[in-house]
Amino acid sequence: MAARRLIGQILKDQGVIHEGMVQEALAVQREKGGRLGQILLELGHVQRTDIARALAEQAGMPFVDLAARQPAPEAIQKIDTATARAFGVLPLAIAGGELTVALADPMNASILNDLAFTSGLQVKGVVVDEEALRQALERHYSEDAGKAKEKLKELVAEFRQQAAKFDLEDKQAMASAAPVVKLLNYILYQAIRDKASDIHLEPFASEFKIRYRVDGALFELEAPPPHLAVALISRVKVMADLDIAETRLPQDGRIELTVGGRSVDLRVSTLPTMHGESTVMRVLDRSVVALSLENLGFQDHELRAIRELIDLPHGIVLVTGPTGSGKTTSLYAMLNEANREDTKIITVEDPVEYDLEGIVQIPVNEEIGVTYASVLRTILRQDPDVILVGEIRDKETAQTAIEASLTGHLVFSTLHTNDAPSAVTRMVDIGIEPFLLSATVQAVLAQRLVRRICKECRTFYEPSLEVLRELGLTPEQAAGKKFAQGRGCETCNFTGFRGRMAILEILRIDDRQRELILDRASTGQIRTAAREAGMTTLREDGLRAIFDGQTSVEEVLRETLDQG
Repeated sequence: MAARRLIGQILKDQGVIHEGMVQEALAVQREKGGRLGQILLELGHVQRTDIARALAEQAGMPFVDLAARQPAPEAIQKIDTATARAFGVLPLAIAGGELTVALADPMNASILNDLAFTSGLQVKGVVVDEEALRQALERHYSEDAGKAKEKLKELVAEFRQQAAKFDLEDKQAMASAAPVVKLLNYILYQAIRDKASDIHLEPFASEFKIRYRVDGALFELEAPPPHLAVALISRVKVMADLDIAETRLPQDGRIELTVGGRSVDLRVSTLPTMHGESTVMRVLDRSVVALSLENLGFQDHELRAIRELIDLPHGIVLVTGPTGSGKTTSLYAMLNEANREDTKIITVEDPVEYDLEGIVQIPVNEEIGVTYASVLRTILRQDPDVILVGEIRDKETAQTAIEASLTGHLVFSTLHTNDAPSAVTRMVDIGIEPFLLSATVQAVLAQRLVRRICKECRTFYEPSLEVLRELGLTPEQAAGKKFAQGRGCETCNFTGFRGRMAILEILRIDDRQRELILDRASTGQIRTAAREAGMTTLREDGLRAIFDGQTSVEEVLRETLDQG
């Protein structure tokens, strides 16, 4: 089999660039990573269409200029909105039982087999410019939220009608059936479009639930009858390259999709239950995660404090909070800010959730002995400036993180505690000596996520005395302050909320705190000293967000119950 020709070589052969341009791009690639074609584009050496032509030649597929080619209406009707948008394909023409579809990424060509199943035609792929494809999909496949719900009902009805033809013993055939493929594509498309973080397929004795989580809350979708759950779950397993015959053991896999020109990773987990396999897909979409500090909803003084921590020469910075409180996102945003030419950053995570360009990321694999502690010891020989330890779980990991900070490294990590002061006592409980903690820990950030009120349907109201009492406010303290809530509209799926923001508690370890740590002071004593030094609690930061009209009273109360 002939080796795949390199993009740089193809562009040179086509006379688009010369050797000097390739070497310049390769130097950038060695330093920052990334695809050579994208780097050449950013350097201004090539046009988008040049890259598309080179990709087509590399894959042995024809190139088509979408500006000169209008899709045929009968071709458009052969592929539904969900499939076209979820997989980034545009049907162009039908001739002699063959459907021609345009795609921007030839690596996505495996979708052509699925399209053959759903359309009942032979399918041929052609390569087009990515931006031109995105614009064409917007023109030919647009859909509002109301239509989306109707479409989902139609697909479930079609699935039910054709279910009689399924051989329930033949999972491979069911997973490839057109109505199954179409319905799952639509569920994935709708979930990703609504910026869901997880998609749940749950079989029960008398029903089959399909739910997805948006901004921390679960929403239920129209679902087929329970005896058809196995068809849909088998389809997920086929896409994730899992063993569809194995239903007694948990399995993990991943599905890679290109949605609207951006890469989306689905981490798939199956779990055997009494009534079938419960399947959850975690959606890892970098365009949804705000990997910049400005997008996380912090106040100006909080941003200044965080940037001071990023610039520290050494020490440990802990981010704390329960599961799903946005700790990893905040740490990634901090690493993104620290990611400069003069700074070497290495992370050890379980698992690595997002690829960060220019940062060395190491996944933990305890089965083969690749633990946090063992990797950390090796990392120290790799000359890093900044280290991220995904989570401090035990004494050994904590001890190694402390050793790293004592040898002149800045270490970021997470811990599961309810607030910032209790992180210090948790480290002592793990078995770390107080003198080591006082010498290394520079700050603790406690964080929670609250839902933002939808800007389209936000209304203001006067709170009752009861609400003020729950917040610990007097009518005088609340005078002149704004309280908002969302009425619910199409934009926010009638929830009143759209997106989330962080509320924060920052504990800087000063000389007074160090004395308290050495004296093995209680969490209460550390908290009192921190409040006296000006620390804003989670509840107080939540009140600021309420008064700014950004979130609701209920959201803040729910996330700060332990601070009431």
